[in-house]
Amino acid sequence: MERNDVTRKIIAAKVAKGIRWATVAERIGLSKEWTTAACLGQMTLDAKQAQIVGELFGLDENEIAWLQVVPYKGSLPTAVPTDPLIYRFYELVSVYGTTFKELIHEEFGDGIMSAIDFRMDLQREADPKGDRVNIVMSGKFLPYKTY
Repeated sequence: MERNDVTRKIIAAKVAKGIRWATVAERIGLSKEWTTAACLGQMTLDAKQAQIVGELFGLDENEIAWLQVVPYKGSLPTAVPTDPLIYRFYELVSVYGTTFKELIHEEFGDGIMSAIDFRMDLQREADPKGDRVNIVMSGKFLPYKTY
């Protein structure tokens, strides 16, 4: 067994039981965005969180233990994503990546936006022309150091 097996079991149980990620997040007391990433194998749950996730999705003790192992991050099966929704994020970075970089450097200096000290909020935004996806990402700025 490996972590990907646990992820597949979680997804299967989610579908079978009709569980929403927001419900899981509420039960463990964290955001739906971070919780979803954890259940999909991209974050590490502590023992209490893993136990709650295990109960919700019917995991055994071995599978619950896998939720507490630091994962190998990066879940895309190919360098260029083929799923249309995920590909749009790739496209967004391809088109606007240099703009993000230029504006962040102009505003903050030479450094990066952290994906470790990071928050994300995803909401549905009603619009008469068709609902919109509103994603707010907030990462700590980490300047490059001289030495």
